Amino acid sequence: MTIKPDISEYLELSLNHDVIAVSTELTADSETPLSAYSKLSQKKPAFLFESVVGGEQVSRFSFLGFSANKTFSSYKQETEIISNDGKIQKIPTPDDPLKLIENEVHGIRYSGINGKRFSGGAVGFIGYEYANRIEPSIPIPRKDDLEMPIVFFMITELVLIFDHARQTLTICANVTPGEKPADSYNDACKKIKETLVLLSKPTLIKPADLDFSKLPEKSLPMGNFSKEEFEGLVDKTKDYIRSGDVIQTVLSQRFSIPFSGQPINLYRAVRAINPSPYMFILETEDFSIVGASPEVHVRLHEGDVLIRPIAGTRPRGTNESEDKKLEMDLLSDEKEKAEHLMLVDLARNDIGRVCQTGSIHAAEYMSVERYSHVMHIVSQVLGKLSADKNAFDLMRATFPAGTVSGAPKVRAMQIIAEFEKTCRNAYAGALGYFGFEGNHDSCIAIRTAIIKESIISLQAGAGIVADSCPEKEFQETINKAKGMFQAAMLAEQINNLSI
Repeated sequence: MTIKPDISEYLELSLNHDVIAVSTELTADSETPLSAYSKLSQKKPAFLFESVVGGEQVSRFSFLGFSANKTFSSYKQETEIISNDGKIQKIPTPDDPLKLIENEVHGIRYSGINGKRFSGGAVGFIGYEYANRIEPSIPIPRKDDLEMPIVFFMITELVLIFDHARQTLTICANVTPGEKPADSYNDACKKIKETLVLLSKPTLIKPADLDFSKLPEKSLPMGNFSKEEFEGLVDKTKDYIRSGDVIQTVLSQRFSIPFSGQPINLYRAVRAINPSPYMFILETEDFSIVGASPEVHVRLHEGDVLIRPIAGTRPRGTNESEDKKLEMDLLSDEKEKAEHLMLVDLARNDIGRVCQTGSIHAAEYMSVERYSHVMHIVSQVLGKLSADKNAFDLMRATFPAGTVSGAPKVRAMQIIAEFEKTCRNAYAGALGYFGFEGNHDSCIAIRTAIIKESIISLQAGAGIVADSCPEKEFQETINKAKGMFQAAMLAEQINNLSI
């Protein structure tokens, strides 16, 4: 086994680096990200990020992490910081809890791994209610039945990187050299070897029947609004639109399902039913988040900014011919196109606050992408980050996404707080990573399930505009939630079953 850098290179790097990635690369043709996660996620928090692009092609990298150096859980009043030695520190939550993460990651002199867009940093989520920390005029609903952190991040220690193009697995230990760099290097090598021992054990998951066509026909449980209540809120929102308060507001409802299965089996089911650009499982001792989001929140790679608004929806057809008809219908719908254009403009304005003047342009405009249960209109907006800004500035400038809030954004969120019954928590927030090297990638937390105390909570929304049909908007929330509901049923069936 070859470990890079070697001890002499490491000692030299330790003179001018705060964190150094110590790693080894192996052939990965006998290990999958999911099987590795099943063996390594016993020590929580742990995460697995995977991606399918173009609806069918697995993207090049998958990322797995466990054994955090620190975790930050920021609630409304108090933040809990847990070190890797188990020490717990509780501090008052600052006005901007994301600053705590920025202080850990930004400006770190990092020696990473060439060719890997992420090998260490902060991994976690920013809940929707963080918007109140950016703009205090946005109220927070009094009810918070899930009691999730506003901001949760783990500072990664051990990260596994699967390169599907080269069929390799890189095991990376992120190390602070400290006063005794030789000792820290030896400790990193030891942790890599311990990880290899864990990977050599049998997988804890069994083959299972993931054919969701065999699922029994069941209706989605009623959300936290009745059909009549939700349609009434659509009409009230249209009153606000007519009075000039907003152009669009995204209203959502929450569905709750009892769940006795394992989060990893829900993730397996989600991967089978709804392969997406952002597939993830994040497990902590208190809760788990599992999702398959179609939409990037924002991405930053070596100064290049990408944001990709998705707005405009139709259900999938039963065959290619029906899909084509629905696609043509979607692209000829003036309401859907107007809504999409508005959100593209909002995305341009958001990143324009932190990007170089003249650098913003649309690289893709109004194409249709298909997912398991729905199809969407998508566009792609690019820009160059200003030299005096970083990934955290970019997050604040774009949070939350206009596609899950509305426009103008602040007034839309005030209306959401007025009408929705409880905090959104992770739903409609952002989940992803801030890398030590300055890169960032996050998705919008939609098509996402929160598992806590044997209950799955999932939420789905619809964009309300002047000519919205209340019944259709209610049905859109049902269509969007259906995939995760089917995944939950499938996960219950495959739990502890093999074929």
